[in-house]
Amino acid sequence: MTRTAASLMILALLAGCQTLPRDGPSGSGVNNGASSVDATRSYAMVDLSFELSERLRHAPPRSFAGLALADSHEPTDIIGIGDTLAVSIFAPGTNLFASGDSGPSLPPLTVDRNGAVPVPYAGSVTVRGMTPGEAATAIRRSLAGKVANPQVVVTANSASNSVTVLGDVRNPGRQALNANHDQLLDIIAAAGGSSRSPYDVDVVIMREGRTYSAPMSVVTTKFDENIRLQRGDQINLTYRPRRFSSFGAFNAVARSELPPGPLTLSEALSGVGGLDTNQANARSVLVFRFERPEVAQALGLTQPVTSRGVPVVYRLNLNEGQGFFIASNFQIEPDDIIYAPRSGAAEMRKFFEVVQSMTRIVYDLSVTNNALTD
Repeated sequence: MTRTAASLMILALLAGCQTLPRDGPSGSGVNNGASSVDATRSYAMVDLSFELSERLRHAPPRSFAGLALADSHEPTDIIGIGDTLAVSIFAPGTNLFASGDSGPSLPPLTVDRNGAVPVPYAGSVTVRGMTPGEAATAIRRSLAGKVANPQVVVTANSASNSVTVLGDVRNPGRQALNANHDQLLDIIAAAGGSSRSPYDVDVVIMREGRTYSAPMSVVTTKFDENIRLQRGDQINLTYRPRRFSSFGAFNAVARSELPPGPLTLSEALSGVGGLDTNQANARSVLVFRFERPEVAQALGLTQPVTSRGVPVVYRLNLNEGQGFFIASNFQIEPDDIIYAPRSGAAEMRKFFEVVQSMTRIVYDLSVTNNALTD
């Protein structure tokens, strides 16, 4: 009975080799999935050639909304509520405000909630929304008839002319804007910058209910992305690490960080220890990717677009010398999955290992039964 049960188990394994333990689909399983009749769930299988890798490498960069539309021309020296003003009044021939002909006259004045500051002999003077020069003119006019030909100088310590910098910077907080300190990179540098690679950081600007974003690597290389900011902007540097994963018959399975700049498939393979020579099917090294719709369209693919892009599996034959030239030209993208299915010989070897283990169990059970019977 024991031999019969074991024989049935072995026959079941022979009839269903797909039940053998694996860490991913077989190469034929991936091929069958690409040719599925269910078009809504299918993916494209594309054999890599050097010409195709060249087309992918020279594809237009990923589009983004950019920051150029957020460039501001508003002045950065407007007085607002809560700002502190230093007011100096020069009145020749009188000591109403200072001894002699000139000198600082008033203590620091804070703009109240009504947008005004109190000036002796002039009363409450509205300065909100003015530049320091315009505020000086308003104060001078308010003193007309009270002081003979007063000359007024106003400087502002303006908390309202500032932006907030958050996220992946060394010194988050408020940063003041002024005529020489109002561009995006100036403000990020004043906040200590980011310790991350610019390729892994997105710059997000929130202003008046709208959001603008661009990769930090673009901001540092394109002049029109280094925009002028305006008061009240919130700048958030968001860390978005670029990673790829490797599965299957490799010498090491890992989730790896993409380095600054491009990374080729050959570099990615060497980074995970290369293919397992005892297991991998070098004829079918696969890269799973959600391709950008415009790139998929240029390749002539007709698969439906998902929320993440067009599902594509790129297949490379490393059993031929040309495959290494292709691998050194094919660039890995963030979130790619590199998969090396096991070869047919490795699958067969695994099957016989299972059969051998089952045979051993049959032998042990048989010996045990015979001993109990005796």
